[in-house]
Amino acid sequence: MTDSNAHDFKRSMQQRHLVMLSLGGVIGTGLFLSSGYTIQQAGPAGAVLAYLIGGLVVYLVMMCLGELAVHHPEPGAFSAHATRYLGPATGYTVAWLYWLTWAVALGSEFTASAVFMGRWFPGVEPWIWCGLFSLIVFGMNIVSARFFAESEFWLSLIKVAAVIVFIAVGAAAMFGFTSLSGNTEAPGVTRILQEGVFDHGVMPILMTLLAVSFAFSGTELIGIAAGESENPEKNVPLAIRATLWRLIIFFIGTIIVIAALLPQDSAGLKESPFVAVFQLTGIPYAADIMNFVIITALLSAANSGLYAASRMLWTLADQKTLPRVFSRVNQRGIPVPALLITMLGGLLSLLSSVYAEDTLYLALVSISGLAVVLVWMAIAASQFSFRRQWLKAGHSASELTYRAPLYPIVPIAAFLFCALACIGIAFDPNQRIALYFGVPFVALCYLVHSLTHRSSGDAATSPTPPPQEAFDAR
Repeated sequence: MTDSNAHDFKRSMQQRHLVMLSLGGVIGTGLFLSSGYTIQQAGPAGAVLAYLIGGLVVYLVMMCLGELAVHHPEPGAFSAHATRYLGPATGYTVAWLYWLTWAVALGSEFTASAVFMGRWFPGVEPWIWCGLFSLIVFGMNIVSARFFAESEFWLSLIKVAAVIVFIAVGAAAMFGFTSLSGNTEAPGVTRILQEGVFDHGVMPILMTLLAVSFAFSGTELIGIAAGESENPEKNVPLAIRATLWRLIIFFIGTIIVIAALLPQDSAGLKESPFVAVFQLTGIPYAADIMNFVIITALLSAANSGLYAASRMLWTLADQKTLPRVFSRVNQRGIPVPALLITMLGGLLSLLSSVYAEDTLYLALVSISGLAVVLVWMAIAASQFSFRRQWLKAGHSASELTYRAPLYPIVPIAAFLFCALACIGIAFDPNQRIALYFGVPFVALCYLVHSLTHRSSGDAATSPTPPPQEAFDAR
């Protein structure tokens, strides 16, 4: 085990790993389950609009992240960027927000996987499956960054294939190329168009933006993986472009199929809309097929989440706001102490699944969604500050290997759209818990950092070079 710096991490991830890592982090329960909630709340046309807005927001944020990640490819990613350009307290808060999001989500992913396994093995206690899946995911992370990336590549490939098949089968059913159960007439896009976009009002669309943001969360994993990528200057921009277009096609295509085939009163969180649509098409063993795919999706999300959260914990230690032991990596470039503590956080969160199971999922989605949106706001603000300091230092935008276009419109628009999603949940009683939890948590992070900073001095919170030195280093 060695003390860590940026060079201890092995640059072993290729472009295909980056693309699938980002897709794997995104395509999960947010698409397979909470898409039904969006349709239920906003209506078919409203849900399509909400996902279009979500795709636009992700596109804006990822352009900002791409500029930062290419200029500063490091495992700390947006936390390190926020520390440099927004201040140590904000970087500290961003890291804890992102770590907590994934650490808590691990428990719900394992618990949900155990529930789905119960369909095939009803006599096996759920905790056994939770323990087994925990060991599998931990094993995929502990071997090496390359092994993690390779395993995530294949797990993600299963999900991507399932989504492509779903869109193809659903589109065929929409336009009458395949029959629907009960001799139901092919609906085309009638169900989407029979209601206006704002028939339910503007507020339901605004209220679902956070759930949509949760569904798109995970794209930012490219920024974290940039620190362990081969040739980040080339691979990161290519991976961002490939990921974004695929995500927009997958998500918009999926939500159109679901909105067209599934009645609004049948959508919700009780059942995956994927399973409901497959049952409508009369495909044999549809439930078992989707059961397998959803388990794969959950394990893939847990795999990506453990990776991302452990790197955030490493960043906190590297910034000297956690004990130095968490900034250590082994000879294979794995931050083992950070990985172990993150895994422990995930296992402890398994206890939460015992209480209020009917409402817990949406609460976790809301809390995770809020945390991710706050991280996205920090990414946009960091890029705005970085570019301003870059220009002030006498450089031109053309000198950047990768640059977000239309500065400062892109970071400002990304920030405002994210703020709008945060405001929207204040009007949804089912998601308002995110504000009750998130706002005090952010305040606590700033308070703790202030007390730590006061006792440890300036040097402890300024591990990165000042902007001018950082610019000259490139």
